[in-house]
Amino acid sequence: MGTPPSRPAAEREVAVIIEPSRGWAPIRLWDLWEYRELLYFLVWRDVKVRYRQAAMGVAWAVIAPFTTMVVLTIIFSYFGRFPSGGVPYPIFSFAALLAWNFFANGLGRAAISVASSASLISKIYFPRLLVPLAAAVAMTMDLVVAFIVFIAMMFWFGIMPTLAMLTLPLFVLLDLLVVLGFGFWLSALNVKYRDVNHAMPLLLQLWMFASPVVYPLSVIPTKWQMLYNLNPMVGVVQGFRWALLGKESPQLAFLTLNVAVALLVLSTGLFYFKRTEQTFADVI
Repeated sequence: MGTPPSRPAAEREVAVIIEPSRGWAPIRLWDLWEYRELLYFLVWRDVKVRYRQAAMGVAWAVIAPFTTMVVLTIIFSYFGRFPSGGVPYPIFSFAALLAWNFFANGLGRAAISVASSASLISKIYFPRLLVPLAAAVAMTMDLVVAFIVFIAMMFWFGIMPTLAMLTLPLFVLLDLLVVLGFGFWLSALNVKYRDVNHAMPLLLQLWMFASPVVYPLSVIPTKWQMLYNLNPMVGVVQGFRWALLGKESPQLAFLTLNVAVALLVLSTGLFYFKRTEQTFADVI
């Protein structure tokens, strides 16, 4: 018998060796676009899991901020006599709660997202950034539902929208960037240190009172304004109030500082997440 003919070069098997990245791993954001269908699936999964077997369903997106608004109004307006910038305190606080609840719920879900997706992460490869990203984006549904209720409250109190409302998507985007920046940090840290999960309620509670949610920005002394605005949620909350109510617009210098801090946290969070994701499947 003769020697079998050799296979064409195009049909020869090629061995591919996959090795972990050394040093700082590249971000490769274009991978997120390639896996956009998976992102949609993860977002839809998170939405369904949140309201599965919940008798009230999506109504919880309204109940939570509405009851918080009632409590804040009683304590800080009726008893505390906090100023509200010339608008009724219920709508003053509800406007801030739209921004805050999106941040707090999104960050809380993003922080535990990687650890709670252990079965998925340990079995198949996909960009791990999709997990906290999907957890944060899923919260936009709650924001939309609560926003519809807020518009109804505006008409109830006789407050008409202004052209400033056209800027609201920009502040929603800034809110999302803050959620993602801290979410990437905390979700990566939570894989190794589960203390993050236990510390989240306390962290968010303190953070809320360090942001102008229950009080106007004007109560902060001028000499502390620069330090105070290192908290990027200050610009987010002020932006929501200005866009929705047309009151107390954020100063451009401080808003620029808020955006700079948000981008700094986002970029460092991305690098830290990518640097540590190669160990997720082993540690988780």
